[in-house]
Amino acid sequence: MTNPLLRSLSPFALLLASCGAPISAQKAELVETATTGLSVTDVATFDEPWAMTFLPGTDLALVTEKKGRLKLWREGEATSSDVAGVPPVAYGGQGGFGDVVAAPDYVSSGMIYLSWAEPGEGDTRGAVVGRARLVLDGKPRLEGLTVIWRQHPKVSGKGHYSHRIAFSPDGQYLFITSGDRQKMTPAQDLTGNLGKIVRLLPDGTPAPGNPLAEKGGVPAQIWSWGHRNLLGIAFSPDGRLWDIEHGPAGGDEINLVEPGRNYGWPLVSDGDHYDGRPIPRNRTRPDLAQPAISWNPVIAPGNMIFYTGKAFPQWQGQALIAALGAGGIVRVAIDGTTAREVERIELGNRIREIAQAPDGTLYVLEDGEDGRLRHIAPKR
Repeated sequence: MTNPLLRSLSPFALLLASCGAPISAQKAELVETATTGLSVTDVATFDEPWAMTFLPGTDLALVTEKKGRLKLWREGEATSSDVAGVPPVAYGGQGGFGDVVAAPDYVSSGMIYLSWAEPGEGDTRGAVVGRARLVLDGKPRLEGLTVIWRQHPKVSGKGHYSHRIAFSPDGQYLFITSGDRQKMTPAQDLTGNLGKIVRLLPDGTPAPGNPLAEKGGVPAQIWSWGHRNLLGIAFSPDGRLWDIEHGPAGGDEINLVEPGRNYGWPLVSDGDHYDGRPIPRNRTRPDLAQPAISWNPVIAPGNMIFYTGKAFPQWQGQALIAALGAGGIVRVAIDGTTAREVERIELGNRIREIAQAPDGTLYVLEDGEDGRLRHIAPKR
């Protein structure tokens, strides 16, 4: 049952949440919000944060900042440290530092995976994923950083990199979201990896058994296609893979991702082009994969996790979506292959990232300069 103490946002409130200026940061202040029943504590600030991950077996987390800094933060502290050895990034627009995740064997290997935008020839850019060993004795630093995957081809523009990273539950496969780079048609072009989800081995080579493995080269990476701008990818507790992506003017969607499926972009959408030109709706092409949910007005997702902690037992197994446009967290119940929105938790600002702490409480990162890191726990 939906908690009556948490109220849904009206369309007017959605507009304000999407367009409003960031709230000024106040560290270590307990604030009362519309989320009665939760405590929301501001604990630190970051400059244009984009992603966050806790390091297994520790109380440490890594945070990427778009301009090219990697931060090491310890729970309970208001400050963070720079990690040395990071790569240069192509900062601008939606580009810069992207995702960060710990390798499945991090406890023994110390390896982490990072994504970022890099420049190419002739004013082109593309996302890359690299891996390195994180060294924590002395000054935090990356050692042996190696690029293992690149978007192909590099194109002009500074948007829709996507470059989110997830490992399969067994740790054997690396999944990467590759946006359409605002070019649309490459999402249906199976000679490149734009507008795709790719499945790789941990070293970046195409995984055996991929739908187009027999073609070799870049096509052998592809797991699914017809995607736009995928800013969340996660495995549900039952082992199914889900993504969340931005639609154009309307039509954000959450998808159950299956191998060899075409998710329709730009052939269909539940939104329209920004200039008002209509796009055929998803339902007109039953031969294409249909979204589990599509949103109008949009929620403008930041990222997505599946909740597995004990702090909020009523949320077990549900998708928690960081929402830029909706200004908070969108909670989605998953039942096998279907999904339904059940609640919106209003936080009053654009939320770029959500992460589950080791104790099952949550942290969210606000978007933009002086983005607050906020701790969300049950009110005692």
